[in-house]
Amino acid sequence: LYSIILPTYNERENLPIIYYLIDKTFNEAKLDYQVVIVDDSSPDNTLEVAEAIQKSYGEKHVTIVSREGKLGLGTAYIAGLKVAKGERIILMDADLSHHPKEIPKMVKVMDETKVEIVTGTRYAKGGGVYGWDLKRKITSKGANFLADFLLNPGVSDLTGSFRLYERRVLESILPAIKCKGYAFQMEIIVRSKHAGFKVEEVPIVFVDRIYGESKLGLNEITLFIKGLLQLFVTY
Repeated sequence: LYSIILPTYNERENLPIIYYLIDKTFNEAKLDYQVVIVDDSSPDNTLEVAEAIQKSYGEKHVTIVSREGKLGLGTAYIAGLKVAKGERIILMDADLSHHPKEIPKMVKVMDETKVEIVTGTRYAKGGGVYGWDLKRKITSKGANFLADFLLNPGVSDLTGSFRLYERRVLESILPAIKCKGYAFQMEIIVRSKHAGFKVEEVPIVFVDRIYGESKLGLNEITLFIKGLLQLFVTY
């Protein structure tokens, strides 16, 4: 069983589409799945949409965690993991930036290489970004360059958030995570590698969101730099 954890905040337009694509992908690949929707009291009533999806597809495939207030990505994953039933866990965005069609490729790589983590990368051959302006591209490239230079993690896309994990990795790593925002993804990989878990990469194309607003702002960039320096000092 594969559990896909989808943290949501104001994703009412995107959620039905991403769920349809997940369902289609897993049915075609003949893989069993559970989607865990973790909603942080979205003002746009994302929760109502999640409940409608659950009613249509059933509680076997859709589990909902509703939280009071915007509590952050890291704790959303921890809350999702508590109710996830799968031995393999997929973390991805609900805003259609990550296409579920890449998941079978990730599964194949994990099956063949026996690694504990398969991460999607925008920065390997076959990967890329669609819909970003120059400023966003420079910000992302700069963040990954800095992280690679300071931490030398051996992963080309340290800030990517589309990943497949063996459950035991997240159970051992998540409780120790200190970084918030985009640095959270970076810390998971750095701590995992430090703990001896192995990582492989699969090229993905990241598509900027069509509906809703990006969560990237000055505060997220500040948190990233703070987290990067913290990890540099620690490791």
